[in-house]
Amino acid sequence: MKKAKYMWQLREKTELPEEFSTILTNEQINPLLGQLLWHRGIQSKEAIEVFLRPTIENLYDPFLMHDMEKTVTRIQEAVAKGEKILVYGDYDADGITSTTVMKEAIELIGGEVEYFLPNRFIHGYGPNLAVFKEQIENGAQLIITVDNGVAGHEAINFATEQGIDVIVTDHHELPPELPNAFTIVHPKHPEGHYPFGDLAGVGVAFKVATALLGELPAEFLDLVAIGTIADLVSLTDENRVLVKMGLEMIQNGERIGLDILIHLAELKKEAISEESIGFTIAPRLNALGRLGDATPGVELMTTFDEEEAERIASYINSQNETRKEIVATITKEAFELIDSTEPIHIVAKQGWHEGVLGIVAGRIMQDTGKPTIVLTIDENNEIAKGSGRSVSALNLYDALNEIREDFSHFGGHHMAAGMTLPVVNIDKVKKHLANYLEVNQIDLSQGQELLLDESLKVEEATIPFIKQLKILAPFGTDNPVPNFLFEDVTVEQSRQIGADKSHLKFQLSQIGAKLDAIAFQMGNQIDELGQGTTNIVGQLSINEWNGNKKPQLMVTDFSVDGVQLFDLRGKSARQKEIPVANTLYIYFNANSQKLIDDPTSDQFLFSTITETVERIEKTNSQQVVFVDCPDDVDLLKQITQTAKIERVYMMGISQEEAYLNGTGTREQYAQLYKFVRQQEQVDVRYKLNVVAQHLKIQEKLLIFMIQVFFDLGFVTIENGVLRKVESPENHPLTESKVYQTRLKKIKTEEFLLYSDRETLQQWLWNEEEV
Repeated sequence: MKKAKYMWQLREKTELPEEFSTILTNEQINPLLGQLLWHRGIQSKEAIEVFLRPTIENLYDPFLMHDMEKTVTRIQEAVAKGEKILVYGDYDADGITSTTVMKEAIELIGGEVEYFLPNRFIHGYGPNLAVFKEQIENGAQLIITVDNGVAGHEAINFATEQGIDVIVTDHHELPPELPNAFTIVHPKHPEGHYPFGDLAGVGVAFKVATALLGELPAEFLDLVAIGTIADLVSLTDENRVLVKMGLEMIQNGERIGLDILIHLAELKKEAISEESIGFTIAPRLNALGRLGDATPGVELMTTFDEEEAERIASYINSQNETRKEIVATITKEAFELIDSTEPIHIVAKQGWHEGVLGIVAGRIMQDTGKPTIVLTIDENNEIAKGSGRSVSALNLYDALNEIREDFSHFGGHHMAAGMTLPVVNIDKVKKHLANYLEVNQIDLSQGQELLLDESLKVEEATIPFIKQLKILAPFGTDNPVPNFLFEDVTVEQSRQIGADKSHLKFQLSQIGAKLDAIAFQMGNQIDELGQGTTNIVGQLSINEWNGNKKPQLMVTDFSVDGVQLFDLRGKSARQKEIPVANTLYIYFNANSQKLIDDPTSDQFLFSTITETVERIEKTNSQQVVFVDCPDDVDLLKQITQTAKIERVYMMGISQEEAYLNGTGTREQYAQLYKFVRQQEQVDVRYKLNVVAQHLKIQEKLLIFMIQVFFDLGFVTIENGVLRKVESPENHPLTESKVYQTRLKKIKTEEFLLYSDRETLQQWLWNEEEV
């Protein structure tokens, strides 16, 4: 059997109230979709109306936010006096869009605005004292932070002492003590009355812009959608309204720089969705800050010059390509440093680019299902800096916060953390996290939890149903794309696709119904499919090709019930990857140990059935690899069934190649016997090849024939020197135990090496004899 990568949690079906079912009928909503709406808290006619058809009337009054009126008055005053206003942003997509919104809003009322985005490698995150000093010296008279500021005590205190007002607009977690700013606009401010606390930084900036302009500035909604999606805030309530309307603005708007970026990213403007923003546009904007200066992001969003927009968008695209190359290189190197036996991965190396380590940590975590910390080490081998990503079972912030004193800098939340620490403390962090898991009895072996919305039959995955699923969009945090479970399906026509064959394409079949499926980055698992009963989890979409539309499942995970035999017979098959964890390599000939590629793996030379089973149980081996062929084929069956092994990898290497070489003909034995009688002695250690060529007998077969002669007393062998026995007793070849064993081995090899996989699998777990 194959376990699922994730720990599946299938929602229980709810018996929907009759009133709600009536609403679904009136709205022509599929009852299966009704279950999804109900579980997402959409449980009334009013809630469905807002969810399906949000309008600007569903947005909240910006003046409910703390200090909003005071903030607007101060900005208007600055504009009236011609003061020089500085917008201080952040280097990610939310910061870029926040800065753009605030800058353009103030310019619309005639303000003189400059902006500054800090460089993460020079200035770090948030208000920087040196930058504030420089900007004030250059004439800044009012500073407005966007997407940062609530933790910028030092820089804000300095500005205040210089008589410069600082307006903080932010959405990050509020610290116990707030900075001494002129005003703080924050949706979760304890003295505010704002009904929705999960706005992104750009959402807060948009609220200030709305209050400042006295009307909703619809032309900024495209920016709000980008920043909100990119920052992974909750896509519910007001954020859902902003993003839904923002996506429409992108499709119909005329922001030159954004249009060109969309074109260069090979997206269709009219089909822009939260997915294309999240996976294509946002990563390009984020790449700027990851590699250096994010200022070109604001330049792109604010320019009216098409030629300049082309230049900036091309630069952003190239930065994103560079970012992807760096991520790919570091990810490959990081995987090579991973110890699969450790419960938490912590990898560190000199020279890694610190701007992408969070991405790398996330990829490793997703692939292995284990919390991961990736660190880069400075050239002096003294300081390590990086990011961690966790799974739901482990609150990474709480775990590391217990040893905060071991870090130079540390911050984060449940699922992610950033840190700087002395290199000498890395081992201490490893030991602490391992101990934390043990003390708190946190089991990471089950993988991350994956919530499954519904169990469907293949026949239910129709185009009309999939189209109706789109009413749940835009998808994102707290409103995820639904995951569907398809149980007890048969997999057909599986094949590897992609230039490097890293993806899988196949069909799900169930009672005559078919469903196309694609599984990205699962190409190496093709042998897992098609054995036993398969259960598959994924997200439904419509695949359109040459005008034809078909339902398609984007596979997230799968499991296989029942026993599995993986065929690694033959040189090419032996190149396939074998899982290292909980795997025992079993070989029957001591010489076969050299055939095992991984010297660190658990290995066992067969002695008896009892001892082999004890070793399997002791090492908690969930799968075995039979490296070579035993003399008696039934040994494999006895080991597998006694130890209750459900996953077997069959290499079945035969160094003797008994089946191919056979036992030799009567003529060959006569020829060998004649040769032996003619020689006083032969040093078979060094002359074997010469003798084989002389007699025209294959070398491996010749070795066997000499062993038969030795067994029957026709020759003696001492220190590698073969001598004839002067008057040997006459024995038929079949009396030799070596010969008898060879016959058995030939039968074994014939069955093990030349039967098809299905025949072997049937035999291995059943009672049939060879």
